[in-house]
Amino acid sequence: MILAVCTPIHPVAETGSPWSPEEVAATVADYFVMLEKELRGEKYNKAEHNRQLRKTLRNRSEGSIEFKHQNISAVLIESGFPCISGYKPRGNYQRDLQKEILIRLKNSRGMVDMVESIIDASPEHHLPARSLDQWKNVNDIFVDAPKNGSARSVYERPISNPLPIKSLNYLEREARNAKLGEAGELFVMEVEHRRLWEADRRTLANRIEHVSQEQGDGLGYDIHSFEEDGRERLIEVKTTNFGDRTPFYASRREVDVSVSHAVSYQLYRVFEYRKSPKIFRLEGSLRDTVTLDAIQYQATLS
Repeated sequence: MILAVCTPIHPVAETGSPWSPEEVAATVADYFVMLEKELRGEKYNKAEHNRQLRKTLRNRSEGSIEFKHQNISAVLIESGFPCISGYKPRGNYQRDLQKEILIRLKNSRGMVDMVESIIDASPEHHLPARSLDQWKNVNDIFVDAPKNGSARSVYERPISNPLPIKSLNYLEREARNAKLGEAGELFVMEVEHRRLWEADRRTLANRIEHVSQEQGDGLGYDIHSFEEDGRERLIEVKTTNFGDRTPFYASRREVDVSVSHAVSYQLYRVFEYRKSPKIFRLEGSLRDTVTLDAIQYQATLS
């Protein structure tokens, strides 16, 4: 458990002045308190945390603190660790901020263990029907994709990891959880079947194929579904237990298929799976809808 002690650091400072090490430490501590609550599924109020933190800092505005929290999200994501939902990662952060976060992660064994338990937990392969019944209409499961920079994806797998706690990228580790991936695909199969059933396209609903299971995972997509007018919908499913801005991993084959079948290709990002799963869709070529970071290259001798 992380304890944030709210005691004044400095009484006065000019707006826009550099953040002191004490201010950085207090802001990171506050963020980690919220992150731990989120991981535990506990409710908390971001605005109230911001208000209380302002009392301890040197004349910092609500906006400047929120921006700093977004910087923290960026460091965590780049380090392969989940961040708080709702704090969009923003780069251009202080080196001191990154250093403080990595030190705190190294000393936050309890929270790291919690993330590991979430990642390694065996999900139910078939989501109970009641999980879908919480929505009056299946289309309510779908939400808009993140704006301002869209989603983020990476090719293949990381070569190394900057975290000072074990040689692991926790988001990569989750992405390699085959049981979670299968659970997400089965959830989308249920969603697609119900979407077409509710649209009175039951013949099409009965033709949906889980191709990654029936034909193998080399096609570049997981589910062969349909639009309501009968056109193909080729769906690649990426599932995470964390928030909507968690990066996902794409193979070169998946990217190439998204380009060659851009008219019918859709990536379904299933997020917050363990709580109450929601989906955002990216339609068409992944080269147009996400930022692709090539993080591993194949080298051949010429």
